[in-house]
Amino acid sequence: MESSKLLIALFVFQVFFPCHMSIQAAAENSDLFREYIRAEFNNVKFTDVPIDSNVEFHFILSFAIDYDSTSGSPSPTNRNPSQVSSIKSTHSNVKVALSIGGDSVGDSYAYFDPSSVDSWVSNTVSSLTNIIQEYHMDGIDIDYEHFNADPDTFAECIGKLVKTLKDNGVISFASIAPFDDDDVQSHYKALWQSYVYAYDQGTTVSQFISYFNTQSSNYNGGKVLASFISDGSGGLTPENSFFTACSRLKSENKLHEIFVWSADDSKRNGFRYEKQSQALLAISH
Repeated sequence: MESSKLLIALFVFQVFFPCHMSIQAAAENSDLFREYIRAEFNNVKFTDVPIDSNVEFHFILSFAIDYDSTSGSPSPTNRNPSQVSSIKSTHSNVKVALSIGGDSVGDSYAYFDPSSVDSWVSNTVSSLTNIIQEYHMDGIDIDYEHFNADPDTFAECIGKLVKTLKDNGVISFASIAPFDDDDVQSHYKALWQSYVYAYDQGTTVSQFISYFNTQSSNYNGGKVLASFISDGSGGLTPENSFFTACSRLKSENKLHEIFVWSADDSKRNGFRYEKQSQALLAISH
């Protein structure tokens, strides 16, 4: 994913298909903090990131690429199982998810390009089960950005994937994090489970609140996560009143979680805003 794409993501615990599966209703303020790590391959470590014991903390490890591709077997970006086990044993409030998809492989886009629904689901379930169990992970994050398949096929593949992994006890949660592009939105909206809104640099607090409320209304039944890009390249930044907006949402019992892209960029400033985000979330509701 390009770092210029700012996200507000919906996170759901029960996902996606078939229709008898329920969507977790949007709750009041909660204490979930989520952050991508190793998205830019700059050797940031789990132990570099400050973790507040009073929040639920999810690392999202980037990226495993499509399992029907010819690009070879995916891997969780130079991690080993002991690193995941260590951070989880040191911090009982930490969970780790694997993000699948991403923007590119080498110099080429990473396409969602299944030969068939059944073969894609079978291959992906097998590959992810092996990786998740070997690396002691807890969930997955869906981040496909380019498609050689129609929205219905994408929805069926991802829906069956998540349902199978959950039914098999392989994962306890899943999320998706697309950005505001017509083609991307057409595919992710078909899932009717997690939603995202990207907005421009220079966004004001009032605009941020308006975007947040609009997306909450559009996608009733899910949780909208307030988010920022830590390199300041878009949206309402921490330097320009992001936390003012979050405090207002919290006062209205609308601040469900905070989501950050990414630890790789935040390392440069000593994870200042990760600390501030978690401190805000940890305040009693």
